[in-house]
Amino acid sequence: MVVVDCIEGCAVQTETVLRQALQERVRPCLFVNKVDRCILELQMEAEDMYSRFRQAIENVNVIIATYNDALMGDVQVTPEKGTVAFGSGLHGWGFTTERFAKIYATKMGVEKEKMMQRMWGDSFFNAKKKVWTNVMQPEGCSEPLQRAFCQFIMGPINQLMRAIMNDDKEKYEKMMGTLGIVLKGDEKSLTGKPLMKRTMQIWINAADTLLGMIVTKLPSPRQAQKYRVENLYEGPMDDAAANGIRSCDPAGPLMMYVSKMVPTSDKGRFYAFGRVFSGTIATGQKVRIQGPYYKPGTKEDLHVKNIQRTVLMMGRTTEQIQDVPCGNTVALVGVDQYILKSGTITNLEDAHNIADMKYSVSPVVKVAVKAKDGKDLPKLVEGLKKLSKSDPLVVCTTEESGEHVIAGCGELHVEICLKDLRDEYAQCDFIVSDPVVSYRETVSEQSGQTCLAKSPNKHNRIYLVAEPMDEELNKAIEEGTVGPKTDPKERAKILTEKFDWDKQVAQTKIWCYGPETDGANLVVDSTVGVQYLIEIKEHVNSAFQWATKEGPLCEENMRGIRFNLMDVTLHTDAIHRGAGQIMPPTRRCCFAAELTAKPTLQEPVFLVEITCPQEAMSGVYNCMNLRRGCVFEENPREGTPLIQVKAHLPVSESFGFVAALRQATSGQAFPQCVFDHWENLPGNPMDKGSKMEEKSGRPSFVDSH
Repeated sequence: MVVVDCIEGCAVQTETVLRQALQERVRPCLFVNKVDRCILELQMEAEDMYSRFRQAIENVNVIIATYNDALMGDVQVTPEKGTVAFGSGLHGWGFTTERFAKIYATKMGVEKEKMMQRMWGDSFFNAKKKVWTNVMQPEGCSEPLQRAFCQFIMGPINQLMRAIMNDDKEKYEKMMGTLGIVLKGDEKSLTGKPLMKRTMQIWINAADTLLGMIVTKLPSPRQAQKYRVENLYEGPMDDAAANGIRSCDPAGPLMMYVSKMVPTSDKGRFYAFGRVFSGTIATGQKVRIQGPYYKPGTKEDLHVKNIQRTVLMMGRTTEQIQDVPCGNTVALVGVDQYILKSGTITNLEDAHNIADMKYSVSPVVKVAVKAKDGKDLPKLVEGLKKLSKSDPLVVCTTEESGEHVIAGCGELHVEICLKDLRDEYAQCDFIVSDPVVSYRETVSEQSGQTCLAKSPNKHNRIYLVAEPMDEELNKAIEEGTVGPKTDPKERAKILTEKFDWDKQVAQTKIWCYGPETDGANLVVDSTVGVQYLIEIKEHVNSAFQWATKEGPLCEENMRGIRFNLMDVTLHTDAIHRGAGQIMPPTRRCCFAAELTAKPTLQEPVFLVEITCPQEAMSGVYNCMNLRRGCVFEENPREGTPLIQVKAHLPVSESFGFVAALRQATSGQAFPQCVFDHWENLPGNPMDKGSKMEEKSGRPSFVDSH
């Protein structure tokens, strides 16, 4: 369900949301919001409103066409199909053309489907001749006709709302009588805006309209899972789990995905909330709980436990229930200790995981929190655990210095998290440091020479070279198209064709991705004929995960570095080349390789979309220039004096940006930020006193740099 403002039109978020929905193969329907502003505030004519709405819908359809997936068929939204609703979320009223078509179809004795076609587009009703036409002013007509949408839908809505606001009691009471709107009890004494709100809610209630549209126009799980199974399931498409999901079979193997942890009234306990895709989940059932790091056939991130209770969640009330078949959402009690944020629940031994949700943002803004009163520390730690569980995007970590750091994807997100932490999860007072941005460490050229590190017992040597990777490749790894979970053949094909990798290297020589086994750094085996190499692979990979998580420049994640293992010298006795002998030198060697390859920092950059009138543009440019922002696109919006500006703004400069922009343009500019990409910082972090050396200071209460 996508909401678009009928006055502002499509924003960055709209595009992000639609792109994400279509990538996940989720069918959208549209709600055109803030219609009340057109009527009351802007006093627009019905025809102008029609063209406004049409433009908003066309913009959405352009985005849908851009990211369309052939498997889903036609997913364009149109009022004739009933997949677009109009209304006001603030006042709680809304309608689809279907709603009015039903009423007029019985009046005029036509089929509802036919009537729906006429309620939108170029359809006009000639009342004198009682005929429909598609010309605004047919021959022999002295006055132009009113469009059916304006005459039959917007007309009555306009008249009723304006009559109430102008306090024309006779008119609105007569209209209420014909429309069958009955006010009860205290409602009869209302006047003005409260009366208008209540009347509209009784006549065309938003909840009924939206629920009707969602139920009748969006596909049921049984229908949708047929084409969504490829996106949902990570395993082979022909195993029992995939077939169960595809047919949405309640008798099939159990496959459920837990997408969210919802805090309960019990202190520290959570409901695991999610959807059953296949099979039936029941109270007391023994299940396998597979976390995101679970690999089929291993025991890592796997718990076999019983489900204590299955619960239906309906708004704020919960209802205990014996079992829940597939296609439904359910909350589980008693599995919250084994799942951090999300996971797969199944009873099939060799089931793979259900794919994680992809987010189009990443947590780049950090704040450190510290309990005001020492004795509240346990409360705070407990609260952070709860916060980290219940928000799928937030990352809570404890630094070596003992600070608790919360990372969110923007100033606003962090603010909301802190509010939740203070009011709900920790319920104690704490001090918050200034926001800090996370950087990524990278290299800008190949290492000048091969780096060597020796093991503590001096019997093993590791030789490494670091080189930068293509930015497009980094993005592809982060999006998962060339990630560790991609089919190896497919991955090798993309690497050789698109990024000019050697075929042999692309197929068999990639050892590991990192950090967290799926980041945009690689270890590539470039050795030739080395003995015992395969035995140290795991140790090298573990050290690489550790090194890429905390780089040498400022203990940030690395990004976009390819480490080539050039050679290794190993002791013949297995006892002398254990993890303790291989991991430390590998880590040191990774650091050395990075530092000899012209290291630099990457900073996160927001894409900012600003809507403002022409005269406020100078304020926008001033504000951007002060914050290292760069405007790269200006589009005038047709039919309005507004301009849509797109710009890149470093996240580190975004704090207080919204307030500063409003000040510079006296409140005429509306910005929206989404995380866009990483960009190399200018300068050399090795130079004393450079801007970058200052950047690599750690976040802290004490000014550590």
